Formats: sequence, structure tokens, C-alpha cells
Amino acid sequence: MARKRWISETIHNGIGVRISLEATRILHEVRTGNQDLILFEHADWGKVLVLDGAIQLTTRDEFIYHEMMAHVPLLAHGRAQEVLVIGGGDCGLAGRVLAHPGVRRLTQVEIDASVVDFARQYFPEFTGPAEADPRFTLLIADGMDYVAETDRRFDVVIVDSTDPDGPGAALFTKEFYAGCRRCLTPGGVLVTQSGAPFLQGQQLVESTRHLATLFADASCYIAAVPSYFGGHMAFGWASDDASLRRLSAGEIAGRHRAAGSFPARYWTPEVQAAAFALPGYIADLVAAAEDPPAAA
Repeated sequence: MARKRWISETIHNGIGVRISLEATRILHEVRTGNQDLILFEHADWGKVLVLDGAIQLTTRDEFIYHEMMAHVPLLAHGRAQEVLVIGGGDCGLAGRVLAHPGVRRLTQVEIDASVVDFARQYFPEFTGPAEADPRFTLLIADGMDYVAETDRRFDVVIVDSTDPDGPGAALFTKEFYAGCRRCLTPGGVLVTQSGAPFLQGQQLVESTRHLATLFADASCYIAAVPSYFGGHMAFGWASDDASLRRLSAGEIAGRHRAAGSFPARYWTPEVQAAAFALPGYIADLVAAAEDPPAAA
């Protein structure tokens, strides 16, 4: 009998936490000095992608992350026509953005062409529909350079990044957020991946602190993504219009109907309205971002 192989998520090793999933089949594995990537099949979670010890997505629950990252800012804005995605090389997020008929153009900036090639091979259900849509443009470029230099302006900017380790660290800096700020239209919205606050609270504090120096309104909203261990997943939120995160479920439902009532499996108008009601410990982390950083 073949020995079972268990794949461990090691991102929380520093606090003595590790979870493992049993692989029924290894689809792809790359181990180099710069990257540790493994894609495998799991009997319940489907295809599971782990990069540098952190689960990136599973085909069982990716819809939760991607729906909440796309639909919340687009429907909160209400008139978004130009959308920028930084990262998101698997194109799962792009598909949800393109579900909005009001979006005239989606520009996606991915630093690594091999990530997109990998997704085309193993996640064609994501890349195929996105790349077939004439509104979609993919640029292979450094996202930090792009937001600092582009002449274009966007109504919504979404940062679908890895965790703030290695190459992804630049996408959590004040300099990067300032670049996002400069290429937003007035009243625009910036949304970021901000980790699991129960285990990565300082990440949320630091990113919110940076955003608060650049925008009139900086906070986060939450979703429960089962494959991201640690409780709620936080999405960083920044805009100069605080009313956008206080819309009623009825207002959001009206915008959803105007957008053609596209289908969703996790997102609902009620879920969007409730997502900004933060549990106490997360609200405390956001409030802590208003305090100056401790002296070194």
C-alpha cells in the first residue's frame, strides 16, 4: 500500500501551529531556493495550492474569497468602470470582477508570467473565461512600479497578494499604498488581502495604519474562508468616502439587481452589509492602528 502523504501549512510555525491535508495525488511540485510550491488533490477540498507553506486556494472554497474581494468594493462604489487588480495570477478574482457588466475594463498586473502559465494549465476554469473577455487586459509587470508610474486612473483597486513575506512584502508598504492612492479616481476604493487577524493581528494593524495616513476612511471587512486557518479573513478597506461601507442591504440589493443579479454562492447583500460589523477583537486591532507605532 502506498504511503499517505500529508502536506502541511507551515506559515504559523512561529506560534507553534501547523495544519495538514492528505494528498490523494500530487499534480505539480517545485522546490527551489526562491519558491516552494505544491499543487495537489484532496478528497474533499479539490485542488489545493500551497506556496511557501501557505494555502493560496482550494477549488472547494475559493468562491468565498474571490466573491468577497470583488463584489464588496464594486457594489459599494456603485459606478466602477475601470478596475485594477494587482496580483491574482490564477484569475479567479478576475472572473468575479467581470461578472459586473458596468466594468468597462479590468487591468490585471501580475509580476510573474509563470504564475499565469501555471494557472492556464491547472486552473483553466479561471483563466479561460477571463482571457476570453475583451474587457480583460493582463500585464506582466511589477505592481509597485505600475501604481507609481501609470497615467491611468481606476475606480477600484484590488490587491490580491500573497502574505507579507518574500516578494509579497512590498505590497504591504506605505509606499505601495500611496501608489494605489495616486491612481484612484475621486471616491475610489482600495481593497487588500489582510490575513487572519486572530493569528496575524499585527499585519492588520500595520496595513491599516499605513492606509489611515493616506485615506479619510481606513478599516476592514471580514469573511469566513474555511481553508484559511485562524478564523475570520480580513480584507483591508480604504476610501475617502466613509458612507460606502455603511450601505444598507436594501441599497446593495438594488445595485445587484441593476448589475443583472449575477449568481453568487457566498456573497449576498445582507452578507456585505454585515461584513463591516467587526468582532470586538478585530475592531480593537483596527482602532490600534490609530495609535503611533511603538519606538524601536
